[in-house]
Amino acid sequence: MEDMKALVVEGEKNLNYKNVPIPVIKDNEVLVKVHACGICGSDIPRAKDGGVHSYPIIIGHEFSGEIVKVGTTIKNIAVGQRVTAAPLIPCGHCENCATGRPAMCTQYSFIGSRQGGAMAQYVAVPAENIVPIADNITYEQAACIEPLTVAIHGIERVGQLKSGSTAIVYGAGTIGLLTMQCLLAKGLEHVYIIDIDQAKLDLAKKLGAYEALNSSKIDVLQYFSEIGKVDYAFETAGVNILQAQMPELVKKTGNIVYIGTAPRDVVFPAKTFELILRGELNITGSWMSYSAPFPGSEWIGAVEYLQSGKVKVDELITHTLPLSAGYKAFEILLNKEEKAIKVMYVMGKDN
Repeated sequence: MEDMKALVVEGEKNLNYKNVPIPVIKDNEVLVKVHACGICGSDIPRAKDGGVHSYPIIIGHEFSGEIVKVGTTIKNIAVGQRVTAAPLIPCGHCENCATGRPAMCTQYSFIGSRQGGAMAQYVAVPAENIVPIADNITYEQAACIEPLTVAIHGIERVGQLKSGSTAIVYGAGTIGLLTMQCLLAKGLEHVYIIDIDQAKLDLAKKLGAYEALNSSKIDVLQYFSEIGKVDYAFETAGVNILQAQMPELVKKTGNIVYIGTAPRDVVFPAKTFELILRGELNITGSWMSYSAPFPGSEWIGAVEYLQSGKVKVDELITHTLPLSAGYKAFEILLNKEEKAIKVMYVMGKDN
């Protein structure tokens, strides 16, 4: 059996660049030669804190590459195709899968979490998870498709956006900047983005934000009480204070979508809860990025947004490193002085 290079989590801050066997694909799988793999925020605890289901594990689920081998039952995928892939592997037979809700699967697997991922030269992927990419999309851009689908799914949780409406995106990280761009692509003109990192806010403004607000310099609640509350608000930063603040920013019957996870308890003051109650606010969570037919329209839409140039990701990719850089890439992402947004391993730089 041939070997490949991979980053293998074997303990806390123990991400080893080593030789491992190339995955043996099943009849319904394809083998993807990985060209680029981004680091997701969810990868940080896996590499840093040993937050994995088992050791050893190859992580990484934001990736792109080319097909180099197909299983015996595969008919519609060819060797040489340029692709990305949905990392969720739903069971296909639980109640949620049967009713077209794969993201709610209770017995799922996940590439880069529960099975071998793409911080490696090759990764095995079920054929139904494969998403072809257009020739004018680079591999680095295609490795941003998975987070782009997360943004699209979050927006689609509110249904069809009303023309002339206004929106806030809280957080100018990868998901926030993509959510902002998708809102603009869907026709909203007044999209506000809020963060404390001025460099990210400057980029957001360059990418089309109506206003980019630094919450360390202004009172956000006062600002929107003066200019008027918005129709939609999306929280992407996963910051508890902000999560509790969201109901104060939207109009009566407005919409709030929580995309960022909650690291600690989120506590709503009584007066804020009254806004939810009396304003009949529509509040929802957004989990991953899948719909039926699997993997969903989010993935088709993400490819189209990149192909058309309606969503731009090049300036979000702030750091590219070879796979051999190992944990150094995570240190860059965790170092605020690096001003990192999307850190990505690019194969072929030296491996």
